[in-house]
Amino acid sequence: MRAHEILNNPFLNKGTAFTEAERKSLGLVGILPPYVQTIDQQAEQTYQQYLTKPNDLEKRHFLMEIFNTNRTLFYYLFNQHIVEFNPIVYDPTIADTIENYSHLFVDTQYAAYLDINHPENIKETLENAAGDRKIRLIVVTDAEGILGIGDWGTQGVDISVGKLMIYTAAAGIDPECVLPIVIDAGTTRQELLNDPLYLGNHQERQYGDDYYDFIDQFVNTAEDMFPKLYLHWEDFGRSNAATILNKYKNVIPTFNDDIQGTGIVVLGGIFGSLDITGEKLTDQVYLCYGGGSAGAGISNRVHAEMVSEGLSEEEAYKRFFMVDKQGLLFDDMTDLTPAQKPFAKKRSDFANADDMTDLLTIIKTVKPTILVGTSTDPGAFTKAVVEAMCANTARPIIFPISNPTKKLEATAQQVIEWSDGKAFVATGVPSDTITYKGVDYQIGQANNALIYPGLGLGMLASEASLLTDEMIGAAAHSLSGLVDLTQAGAPVLPPFQYVADVSIKVAEAVANMAKSQGLAQAKETDMSKAVKNLKWYPEY
Repeated sequence: MRAHEILNNPFLNKGTAFTEAERKSLGLVGILPPYVQTIDQQAEQTYQQYLTKPNDLEKRHFLMEIFNTNRTLFYYLFNQHIVEFNPIVYDPTIADTIENYSHLFVDTQYAAYLDINHPENIKETLENAAGDRKIRLIVVTDAEGILGIGDWGTQGVDISVGKLMIYTAAAGIDPECVLPIVIDAGTTRQELLNDPLYLGNHQERQYGDDYYDFIDQFVNTAEDMFPKLYLHWEDFGRSNAATILNKYKNVIPTFNDDIQGTGIVVLGGIFGSLDITGEKLTDQVYLCYGGGSAGAGISNRVHAEMVSEGLSEEEAYKRFFMVDKQGLLFDDMTDLTPAQKPFAKKRSDFANADDMTDLLTIIKTVKPTILVGTSTDPGAFTKAVVEAMCANTARPIIFPISNPTKKLEATAQQVIEWSDGKAFVATGVPSDTITYKGVDYQIGQANNALIYPGLGLGMLASEASLLTDEMIGAAAHSLSGLVDLTQAGAPVLPPFQYVADVSIKVAEAVANMAKSQGLAQAKETDMSKAVKNLKWYPEY
């Protein structure tokens, strides 16, 4: 490759940082300004341009231009400003770009668009998107269940792109070995179907056997083409997400961030809270408010940990209560998802069963010590709800983790003030430090980015053949010890600014567990060294 071919390749382009010798050998003489910049100079120049953008959406569009032209510079800059850029590159700003994707179309280089109407094109699509790159990590979505905003069809490709940006920025996974994919199975969103500018299939979303056959053909093709693949499922709808994960999780190395990732980080936050109180997980009562893929996945993860700590499955289920749009879930309801059914209760066990559609009534009845919100029901955690939680336990764990911000069940400040500083709080979106009665409360973000990048790095470094519950548990436990819990107002989860260090710790924990379970296939047997050797740094 020479000249403009190189400048148009984001993995090879260095822009004005090409040296004079490189310009001579690569046919770049005279087609770049004569001054040779360092990457630090480029980063400073780019950041100053970034600061001129008037709003977060314009900032993200600008950063996408850098991403699409020079990956090394993009990640070099991202690493310097990871806390500042994360909400711009991913959540919550990404919701705006998804909703406006077709109208503001920017070609995302090296993404793959799979059309459910053409399964015969799956292999050709993957070949065209991957080129000669050796793909190790795929993030795939069908964009039916994008958290907080729902079904956005082919426009949801930005979710896969953004997720992979975090993988690289947080854990140093080589951007050349990743591939974002969207499966266009149609959409239930009428405004897209009626929009002549919508770039996806103008058809109702497809379900059933044809859909699952397409997924199966995609998985088989990707596994054949990329033999060391780790497959990440993202934002599939509640009717499909668990079914897909359960079909493949014992066959290939695969992961669903909504079902497993959120569960790991919430469990890590619970561990952090219990480290302060000295209480046992098996003594807690857990209330899930929002029984979709994320809510059920978190509940399942915490339940599994209770079982691993000594409870029987039946004993552990008695400590869980799940609330969805119907109210408290009962086993006689006909619209329960497979993931919800294990948590549903017998109606006959409640004298006031007909009243169990109101959250406050439910809390006063079942007396939970942990309340996790994944409902996207803004304001659901009222002052009365928080006070009722405080009546159940001296230090309630209250995590309103819905996103984006406008969908929060309560703000961190509200929970701190209404609980008189007693509640342990983590939110799904970034929250500023809250000063209350002379104490500065740092609010941990129940951000999957604390987990999934390191989890992926550990899987790739160890070349694990499967992702097991034990490896997931090791990832959750690895979050402890990173925060000084003796300090008043300490967060129950590590602040996002430490995500690079967190990712290494998570990766080593996962890789070592894979080795101990006999699932690591990497030639390197020292898992810490394997993690270190795989980590990519944005350098020319």
